Amino acid sequence: MRQVFINTLVNLAVDDKDLYLLTADMGFGLVEQFATRFPDQYINVGVAEQNMIGVAAGLALEGKKVFCYSISNFPTMRCLEQIRNDICYHNLPVCIVSGGAGLWYGALGMSHWAVEDIAVMRCLPNMAVVSPCNEQETGQLVSDIYHRKHPCYMRMSRAGDYAPSSWSHFGGATVVLDCPSPDVVIIATGGKMLDNAVCAVEAIQKQGIGARLLSIHTIKPLDCDAIMDSVAGPRLVITIEEHSRIGGLGSAVAEVLAELEHHPPLIRMGTDDRYPDTATDYEGYLAMHHLDTDSIIKAIIDNL
Repeated sequence: MRQVFINTLVNLAVDDKDLYLLTADMGFGLVEQFATRFPDQYINVGVAEQNMIGVAAGLALEGKKVFCYSISNFPTMRCLEQIRNDICYHNLPVCIVSGGAGLWYGALGMSHWAVEDIAVMRCLPNMAVVSPCNEQETGQLVSDIYHRKHPCYMRMSRAGDYAPSSWSHFGGATVVLDCPSPDVVIIATGGKMLDNAVCAVEAIQKQGIGARLLSIHTIKPLDCDAIMDSVAGPRLVITIEEHSRIGGLGSAVAEVLAELEHHPPLIRMGTDDRYPDTATDYEGYLAMHHLDTDSIIKAIIDNL
């Protein structure tokens, strides 16, 4: 996904000298492609993420379109005040792009996780939040963000192997799998979570359980109509995200369901509200937080 992000940005910059890429001493091996071709449109501010956001805001106020790239935890939590006051308050065309969202950098510990970023970013006025699941969605979202004139946060988690056959639109949702009269609706965001959800659906279908699977690439603005339509009929709704259960996709879906007179029970699957007391690798942390395929299958069967 990161390579598609930079490739798309390079293609856009060919015809737009006002397109800038900023980084805080991150992305070596990735950003060079842009920096070499457009040295006057690339700024490495050093290990100074808050300064990066301030520089981005200044460029945007002068009519530039700015993309800022870093590892997910750094350009969000470390820069929250600058994002809120400098970018969102002025409603500037700055996109904060994060690599390694969720538990991707699991072995480095919680300091390098980004499992609070959706919650933090989606509560900011004017800020859109997107979470592509694969290369196709990444390229489309970068292009759409470029043509917008408002702040956006794009989180890139581990790319999935499953590729939805269609693209909806910015702010839309994609129905990945469906069946007549599904028993459960699964709503997932991010590549690895979509992959695990697809594997879970294939497993429960063998047990006679029908499922509808939605992939959410735009968390804010959320496609409320698609969610309300999808939950009419099934007996259970499950959200899956590589993010805290508090404030993320599950909370956003819960807010939609709360406005309905009747809706199925909702189970939110995400990271636990605690810091780890043991060290493991990426897959180990997914299993620890019940985000692996077996845990998804068990949650569906137990709650149905």
